[in-house]
Amino acid sequence: MNTMSEITTPTKLSNATLDALPDDVARPTYDRSKLTPGIVHIGLGNFHRAHQAWYLHRLMQQGKAHDWAIIGAGVRAGDAAMREKLLAQNCLTTLIELDPSGTSAEVIGSMIDFVAVEEGNGPLIAAMCDPAIRIVSMTVTEGGYYLDAKGGLDLDHPDIRHDIDRPDTPRTAFGAMVAAYRNRRDLGHPAFTGQCCDNLQGNGAVLRQTVLGLARAIDPELADWIERNATFPDSMVDCIVPATGEAELRTARAIGIADVVPVTHENFRQWVIEDNFCNGRPPWEAVGATLTQDVHAYEAMKIRILNAGHQILANAGELLNVPTIAACMEHRDIAAFFRKVQSEEVVPYVDPVPGMAPDAYLALIILRFSNPKIRDTTRRVAFDGSSRHTGFLLPILRDALKAGGSVDGLALTEALWARMCAGTREDGTRIEPNDPLWPSLQEAANAAKSRPMAWLEQTKLYGDLASQPDFASRFEAWLKKIWSDGTEAALRAYLSQSN
Repeated sequence: MNTMSEITTPTKLSNATLDALPDDVARPTYDRSKLTPGIVHIGLGNFHRAHQAWYLHRLMQQGKAHDWAIIGAGVRAGDAAMREKLLAQNCLTTLIELDPSGTSAEVIGSMIDFVAVEEGNGPLIAAMCDPAIRIVSMTVTEGGYYLDAKGGLDLDHPDIRHDIDRPDTPRTAFGAMVAAYRNRRDLGHPAFTGQCCDNLQGNGAVLRQTVLGLARAIDPELADWIERNATFPDSMVDCIVPATGEAELRTARAIGIADVVPVTHENFRQWVIEDNFCNGRPPWEAVGATLTQDVHAYEAMKIRILNAGHQILANAGELLNVPTIAACMEHRDIAAFFRKVQSEEVVPYVDPVPGMAPDAYLALIILRFSNPKIRDTTRRVAFDGSSRHTGFLLPILRDALKAGGSVDGLALTEALWARMCAGTREDGTRIEPNDPLWPSLQEAANAAKSRPMAWLEQTKLYGDLASQPDFASRFEAWLKKIWSDGTEAALRAYLSQSN
């Protein structure tokens, strides 16, 4: 076998070529032909493969959990392309760890199949009906749970209406889950656990609400059966995983692997899981996951410091055409803005967790965000701000207002988002649509240029915050300054203020 330094022609990834990979690339030591499925994962993107699939792979390397292999699934047309690529390489994935001290790679094999992606989701429903499937997990993004302005299930959404009216041919992952639960009940099979792996506070409760709300609208007796028999544990997931582009493909080829969907990631992972599984689970704690009955504090720390921190950085970075999060941390004003807002307006509303104080976690996040090898683009991080600002930042803002604390930096953060949604950077380049609500956001952003309150009057996002004078007045002042003097001037004005 070759080493990385001797590579001339990269090896196409497959079961048959595992032994031909460079010596210093780790690979499965277990017999993949003997793996049997236990998990269907919906929304199989980079994060899942770098995180949940990696934990399972580590168990399999220890000779455990060989009956818990993953079957991938998706409900969007784009998922079919991922299916085709992964099946062509036997569902193997190259994980490339990007650490400032060096690069390393391993091939993981915990996924063994990918369900056909079809309208009506018949193959997905059939896969979830298999009694061997005991967990259905998902990463469908924070905005994928059909929540209304009050955080409940939006029963008027066209996708949800479709699934209520046509429960046998659902459009959504949740409709497919409800159909599978119905079939399992009718066949006498036990329920599966629904496991949300998205960045939502109380993510298990959110998934439970969506599934039960949809089921109750279709068949109340079925909803009662799901409520009695299924569980939806909360979890906190953490690993920075950039999108894959040409640079990542080149990195894989340079290592010696022709992988069409490699994944790069940082050298940090954390998974905190509520131990609440109705039909068994792999022993994840054996490979570093934390199993607990109280996930909330871990969730809050991560969402408020890491996820909210991403939004604090990304909108300023987009406006100033700073390409990556690491570059934002090198930018004097953006980095100082991040530190000041976090220290004064975020950390005070974060509780400690066992072994980690909030200020220590912030120091860890600063190191992780500053990793220059992680090309996590500001565009990716700024995507779907309508879900991420409402889910990550506004709860902190409400806590600060309730406590009578400062909200000046959080108001500036929201003003930067409003300015970004106008669709142009300060150098005049266009910001391409980057949110499911982009047309309405852009309309409100352009109206807010002359009347800032037009932005806060988006009640589906801000609720009653427009009527909170401590916040609204500061937002209005900051947005006016950004439009008149520019982003850097606004950042420096904020930084010049004393604590």
